[in-house]
Amino acid sequence: MRESRVKIEEVLASKGRIKVLKAIINSGEINLTQILHVTGLNYKTAVRHIDFLIKAGLIEELRIGRARIYRPRWIDPRIRLLEELLSEF
Repeated sequence: MRESRVKIEEVLASKGRIKVLKAIINSGEINLTQILHVTGLNYKTAVRHIDFLIKAGLIEELRIGRARIYRPRWIDPRIRLLEELLSEF
């Protein structure tokens, strides 16, 4: 999948997206059911935010059988900066 560059305003433009990103960063690895539980978002909204974050290159999806696990792309320096920013709130 082609990674696209996004502006910080786009990443932080939605409370839901921030909740999803924070849940993924804080857990290290997390599945969709856990994301829904932690964030309180509905399935469709959470998936939309996850897709955005994957396309932005901030998180990655691992498939293990039918399970999908999401984790931060730690090799991207932007995720470290976001981790530091989100830890303050």
